[in-house]
Amino acid sequence: MNSILKSTILLTAVFLSGCLGDPLPETKDEGPVSFFTGKTGGIKLSDWGNKDANDGNMPINALLWRASLDVSSFIPLDDVDTFGGTIVTEWYSLNERPDERIKLTIFVIGRELRSDAISVRVYLQRRNGDTWLHAGRDSELATKIEDLILTRAREIRVSALSETAD
Repeated sequence: MNSILKSTILLTAVFLSGCLGDPLPETKDEGPVSFFTGKTGGIKLSDWGNKDANDGNMPINALLWRASLDVSSFIPLDDVDTFGGTIVTEWYSLNERPDERIKLTIFVIGRELRSDAISVRVYLQRRNGDTWLHAGRDSELATKIEDLILTRAREIRVSALSETAD
């Protein structure tokens, strides 16, 4: 009987000792992770098209988004956030200006096809020896790219309308 009591006490002590450690920190579910960027936010792929998960629309204008990708396609992309409406490119040197390079940041900020629903920032760097120095932003080129995006978005819309009319 004495050995049963000792065994019971020993087993109880072993089971209780497992409960003495620090509790695991509570983790928050930050939502789905973007397939492209690995960052949290957006919706799950399985919820795409599910009206309960979203209202069935992209949070940004799809025509402006597609046009932005088309216009910026000559520069490698660094970061793309579809649901946030942001496109960031890598640094890119134009052939006619090898000592200068640009980086685009494109923001699609609205759901309507309007000029104030797109914003482009063009960052400029100039080479000084082996290093690149920040040279500010080129607002004139940014305006030209915004105009190109708006024109391309209108072309896409007209093309889509003519396909449905046929």
